Amino acid sequence: MKGYKNIDTAVIHGGISVDETTGAVNVPIYQTSTYKQDGLGKMRGYEYSRTGNPTREALEKLIAELERGYAGFAFGSGMAAITAVLSLLHSGDRVLISTNVYGGTFRLLDKVFDHFGISYTIADTEHPQNYEKQITADVKAVIIESPANPLMTVTDIKTISDISHRHGLLVIVDNTFMTPYLQRPLELGADIVVHSATKYLGGHSDVVAGLAVVSTKELADKIAFIQNSTGGVLGPFDSFLLIRGIKTLAVRMDRHVENAVKAAEYLVSHKAVKSVYYPGLETDKGYEINSRQAKNGGVMISFELHENYDINVFFESLELVSLAESLGGAESLVCHPSTMTHASIPADIRKKVGITDGLIRLSVGIENSEDIIADLEQAIEKAERR
Repeated sequence: MKGYKNIDTAVIHGGISVDETTGAVNVPIYQTSTYKQDGLGKMRGYEYSRTGNPTREALEKLIAELERGYAGFAFGSGMAAITAVLSLLHSGDRVLISTNVYGGTFRLLDKVFDHFGISYTIADTEHPQNYEKQITADVKAVIIESPANPLMTVTDIKTISDISHRHGLLVIVDNTFMTPYLQRPLELGADIVVHSATKYLGGHSDVVAGLAVVSTKELADKIAFIQNSTGGVLGPFDSFLLIRGIKTLAVRMDRHVENAVKAAEYLVSHKAVKSVYYPGLETDKGYEINSRQAKNGGVMISFELHENYDINVFFESLELVSLAESLGGAESLVCHPSTMTHASIPADIRKKVGITDGLIRLSVGIENSEDIIADLEQAIEKAERR
C-alpha cells in the first residue's frame, strides 16, 4: 500500500483517489460513452466506456487493493459479477455450492447455466471431510459463502481452498456479508472474490452494483475479456457512488457490528426466541472458525420465534426496522428468506438445509442500538398469540 498500512486508511486513499488532471480529491464522474483518439491506434488510454472508464477504473483498482488481489472488476449488479465469473466454466463442468447459498446464485445455476450444460451440487463445505467426498471428476469450481446466507453457516475458507486446489478446483467466495474490512478470502487461499456491492460496500441503499476480484493475471485477463464481451459493466455515476460509500466503510462497519452484537445478545436472552444464528456469539457453532478468519462476527443475524408467535404480526408491527429485500444499508432491515431472498429455492431443498418458514433475517443498521432493540421488543410482544 502507498504510505499507509491499515485498511481503515485504504478505504479512503486506495486505488485512484485523486484526479491527476485537476488534483480533485474525488475522482470525477466521467459521464462519457466514447473518447477522442489522436489518430488511428493513438488512444489516450480509453476508447469506449464498456471497455474502460476512468471512474470505473478507480473503483476497480480500489476494490482490488482492499481485497489484496491482482485486479478488480465492476458490474451492474452482484448477479452480473457472479454471471461473469461462472462464464469461466465450460459445458460439462460441475460447480459445488454451499448448503445455504443466496437464492439468486442458486437460481442462476439451476435455471440459466443449466441450459449451457453446467451443473451444480449442494456441498457440505461446513465439514471438510464430507466436502472432499463430493468432489468428482467433472467438478471444476466451488462457490463459498461464509457466513452463508441466511443461516450464517461458517466455512473454513483456507481448509476448503487447500482441498479444492489439490483437486484443481477454482475457489470462488462471495464476501458480501463480511466485506474486505472484516475478511479477505484471497489471503486465505481463494482465487476469486465476488460482492454484491449494493450492500455494505455501497452502504446507503442507493446503488445496485457488483464487484469481482481475482488473484492472478491469468484470471484477470479472462474476466476482463468476459466483462468487455458481455457488457454488464457498472456505469460511471454508480461507480462514483460506490467509491463514496466505501470511504466510510470502516466506521460504518464498526457501528454495524457493535449494534449487531447487542441485538444478538438481546435475541438470545429473549423467551420468545427459539434460535439465533450469528457467528459473533461464542455459543454459535461457527464462532471458532469465524474468529480465525474474520475480524468479528459481522452484522447479519437470523433467528426464529417460538410457535406461539405470529411472524406475520411481527413483521407488520415493526416501526423503525423495515421489511424489505436487500441488506447492508444504514437502516435496519428484516426479511423472510422463504418468501423473499430464497423463494427461488424449492421448498424441499430449503427444508433440507434448514431454511424454515419461520426464519427471520435481520440486517442491523447504524441507528442507536436502543431504538433497534426497542422496536424488535414491541413487535415481538404484539406477535404473541394470547
